Amino acid sequence: MKRVIFNQKGGVGKSTIAVNLAAIAAHAGKKTLLIDMDPQCNSSRYLLGDAAKEVDPTLAEFFEQTLNFSLFSKSGNAFIHPTRFDNLFLIPSHPEIGELQAKLESRHKIYKLRDLLNELAKEYDEIILDTPPAYNFFTQSALIAADSCLIPFDCDDFSRQALYSLMNNVEEIRADHNGDLAIEGIVVNQFQPRASLPVRMVGELIAEGLPVLDSKLSSSVKIRESHERGLPMIHLDARHKLSQEFTALYAELQSKS
Repeated sequence: MKRVIFNQKGGVGKSTIAVNLAAIAAHAGKKTLLIDMDPQCNSSRYLLGDAAKEVDPTLAEFFEQTLNFSLFSKSGNAFIHPTRFDNLFLIPSHPEIGELQAKLESRHKIYKLRDLLNELAKEYDEIILDTPPAYNFFTQSALIAADSCLIPFDCDDFSRQALYSLMNNVEEIRADHNGDLAIEGIVVNQFQPRASLPVRMVGELIAEGLPVLDSKLSSSVKIRESHERGLPMIHLDARHKLSQEFTALYAELQSKS
């Protein structure tokens, strides 16, 4: 399974969801690879801490390699780094990937990530891609390479307006480049069940026929500790409500695959 976590709006929890789903899959015994495609490198720092600044090679070198073909190019495995968690591996990002975007677009390298994932899918049970908050070369590459797309949504009107544009973009990728791409659903993040606005907004999305998942993720200060300590919730406190919600989300996604 190759799953991309995608929303072109920032601040909706893409990296948090990507890392925690990857950690749960690995904890369940699945050999799992997380690919950080965001120049902000949040997923890389979440799993590696300060070591993320020094790790090499990164995704930036992979894309540089596609621009400068050589008979001695590195295989996909060369960019993969272990984490301190069993079964969980990472291709880290680097701020330099943002500087490569124009060259990659002009040289039509949009399918290179798909080629890499087809190679790595033989070795990994789960591949999860964390994308930048933009509809750009990197998110398009991820959507072209993936089997499915999970869309985080954080219950405000700006997110709702962005959601319609996002769905159109995913449909365009499916029509033009990846006919097998499935939308697994919309996962509501930072949900407050006692607040009227989130409840009403989620109800309206469901009424519109949008694929809102049953599993929702609560707002919790515990996630800040998770970020600071570099411990996904399943390792920080497996009994915490948010850990249970991430586990339920993963189980729901598995039931759909």
